[in-house]
Amino acid sequence: MIPAPPSIIAAIGHRIRQLWASMDEVARDKAVDTIEYEVRELDNIFALLVLGAFVGIPSPPVQITLELMPDMEHEFCVMLDKVGTAHDPLGELFSVLDID
Repeated sequence: MIPAPPSIIAAIGHRIRQLWASMDEVARDKAVDTIEYEVRELDNIFALLVLGAFVGIPSPPVQITLELMPDMEHEFCVMLDKVGTAHDPLGELFSVLDID
C-alpha cells in the first residue's frame, strides 16, 4: 500500500479543523442566544413579582417594592404604554410602525 502524499493529509487535517471551528462557533452562538433568552425571562418574572399588584398577583411588601421601583422604570413605562394602547388596536399598529 502506498502512503498518501503529505499534501493530501494536510488538506484533510485543514478541512477537519475548519469543520470543528464552524461547529464550535454554532454551539457558542446557541449558548449565547439561550442565555439572552433566560435573562429576558428572568427580567419578566422579576417585573411580574414587583409589579404584580397591577394584575392581581400578591405583591411583596411596599417597602421592598418602593426600593425596587428605580430598577423597574423601563418595565413600568412599557406596562403603561401597553395599558394605554390595549383598547386601541389601531394606535398599537401606529406605535409599532412609528407613525406620528
